[in-house]
Amino acid sequence: MRYRQQLSVSYAYDVVFTRDLFRADNETLSEALPQSEGPARVAVYIDEGVLARWPELPKQIAAWCAQRSATIQLAASPTTVPGGEAVKNDLTFVQRMTHQFQRLELCRHSYVIAIGGGAALDAVGLAAAVFHRGLRLIRVPTTVLSQDDSGVGVKNGINFDGVKNLIGCFAPPYAVLCDLNFLTTLDRRDWCGGVSEAFKVALIKDAAFLSELEALAPRIAARDLDAMQRVVERCALLHLDHIRAGGDPFETGSARPLDFGHWSAHKLESMTQNQIRHGEAVAVGVALDLFIAAKMGFITAAERDRICAAMEACGMVLWHPALAKPSSVSGLEVLKGLEEFRQHLGGRLTLTMPDGLGRKREIHELEHEHIRAGIEWLAARAGTTITEAAARFARSAV
Repeated sequence: MRYRQQLSVSYAYDVVFTRDLFRADNETLSEALPQSEGPARVAVYIDEGVLARWPELPKQIAAWCAQRSATIQLAASPTTVPGGEAVKNDLTFVQRMTHQFQRLELCRHSYVIAIGGGAALDAVGLAAAVFHRGLRLIRVPTTVLSQDDSGVGVKNGINFDGVKNLIGCFAPPYAVLCDLNFLTTLDRRDWCGGVSEAFKVALIKDAAFLSELEALAPRIAARDLDAMQRVVERCALLHLDHIRAGGDPFETGSARPLDFGHWSAHKLESMTQNQIRHGEAVAVGVALDLFIAAKMGFITAAERDRICAAMEACGMVLWHPALAKPSSVSGLEVLKGLEEFRQHLGGRLTLTMPDGLGRKREIHELEHEHIRAGIEWLAARAGTTITEAAARFARSAV
């Protein structure tokens, strides 16, 4: 006997952009929680990097909840969690979180509010997804990258064995609440680094947005919050549209258009032990793939140069000496990222490239000669050579 069971599961969640989320009269979070007979039990987790810049945040949250005690109940005082890739590199973090969830007696009707950058949201999200097979996660992303990309999607995960996001799951959040005020205290690297994801998605999906990014570059570099609001909102909507309408929200196929420029970016992160941040690595990876796209005739050299100049005008750096690290097996260490990327996607190697600006195409082969030429080109733009950069990287790794 054979019976084919087929299920269809519908997901829906709100993504809201606001300012000063925990101001006394801001009801954004209240509106995200459903009306019920009793107060919603909530556990709050704050990225330590956010807490360092917003030390009054736990008191603000406690006061905000106290004003709404009939509908919201804090399960405990807000808890601080590590931020950055350190939290994603710690497999024991998920275990510690589940222990705390159990002590707090959280159930599948409880809410976990994660406030922080993309790495903290990924790790807390994974713990929430596996405890009781899923707590209700409300993300409050606090960086450009997490507000315009990772924080609005359906993925949670941690790094393992030197591989980016090797352990994780697909679990859509209950809501995503983006407080733009958090962006005002970011350092320069995190302010401009996350804009790389906006260039990435514009290059393969929206030529008009790409032109807008070029025009906004001076304002972005000058830390204009209104300009950044336009960038993160449009970028987030393009990501959401792809997840909703792309036909593969849980990435069961081999193509992942939103990972344009990421095959080398992920490898750079692991090669540098995350000294290069994700947004910075994506900027380098996008520039490298732009060179390759021009080499293969998908875009013109003038378009390549124009977009790279716009990224640099925003404050991005399109080079890292780790690109030049030699390997006795592959010639260059970064080339190993191709196979790691294929394994992460599954099936046949599939890479997304621009097909003209604002459109995409998929390729299944990438010549090492094109990659090496691209690295040489990026090195020359940075005023160095592969040989000099390799020596510099080796000295820095000692």
